[in-house]
Amino acid sequence: MSVAREFETANKHYAASFKKGDLPLPPARKVAIVACMDARLDPARALGLEEGDAHVIRNAGGRVSDALRSIVISQQLLGTREIIIVHHTDCGMLTFTDDDIRGKIRKELNQDADHIAFLPFTDLRQSVLDDIRFLKGSELVLNVPVTGYKYEVESGKIVKVE
Repeated sequence: MSVAREFETANKHYAASFKKGDLPLPPARKVAIVACMDARLDPARALGLEEGDAHVIRNAGGRVSDALRSIVISQQLLGTREIIIVHHTDCGMLTFTDDDIRGKIRKELNQDADHIAFLPFTDLRQSVLDDIRFLKGSELVLNVPVTGYKYEVESGKIVKVE
């Protein structure tokens, strides 16, 4: 059975007892969370979230520049007033450079990806600090609390980055 078919079956069970269809559009806790897409990180479980609590924006590395469009919409149209950044240990973004992935794309796909910034990093703590600085310096982002964390995939703990 394909994974998509497994999801369809699981969704039938989920929908059969679903009772949250009346949640309001804006997130109840007025927070946007930018987190890595890594499958070992479940932001809802790690941060104690329920449906309707927060906007969770995910991408490779949890990079805020890649999430800027979503953050602006979250703030301007849906009232979020705090931002949480979650990067994590053992992140794949620590394992390559832009040149590495561009070379792989050239070799395997015969395409040019030089126009894409893949946003890898070499220092986990610094990547969180860079993303905090990016948001605080952006004229498109409201002046709201921005907090960064390092999620430890080994223990499930979050550690505040300051």
